[in-house]
Amino acid sequence: QVQLVESGGGLVQAGGSLRLSCAASGSGFSINTMGWYRQAPGKQRELVATITSGGSTVYADSVKGRFTISRDNAKITVYLQLNSLKPEDTAVYYCNAYVVVKTISYLYWGQGTQVTVSS
Repeated sequence: QVQLVESGGGLVQAGGSLRLSCAASGSGFSINTMGWYRQAPGKQRELVATITSGGSTVYADSVKGRFTISRDNAKITVYLQLNSLKPEDTAVYYCNAYVVVKTISYLYWGQGTQVTVSS
C-alpha cells in the first residue's frame, strides 16, 4: 500500500515563506500527476497546484506568482514553495497523487499539514 506524508507546515507572519514536502512510500508502483490542495476552516477543499510526471504545472489564480510546485521523481516527492504568504493562505494543505499499479491509477491523499499565516 502506498502512503503520502506531508511535512513543512507551520506558523509564519504575512510576507513569509514555507516549503512543503510530500513523500510517497511503498513498492510496486509509479506516480503520475501530483498536486496540492488546501482547505480553510469552514471552506471547501480547493486546488492549489498540480504537476505532471513530465513537469507541466497548473496553478490556482490566487497563488500564481507566489507559489511554486516541483517534484523529484527519484525521491518520489512533490514540493510546494509558498512565498509572500497572506493570512488568507491559512489552511490545511493536502498532497495527492495518481498512483499506478499494474496500469491502473488510484488517487491517494496525504494526511495534511497545517499552514497558519498571521497578520
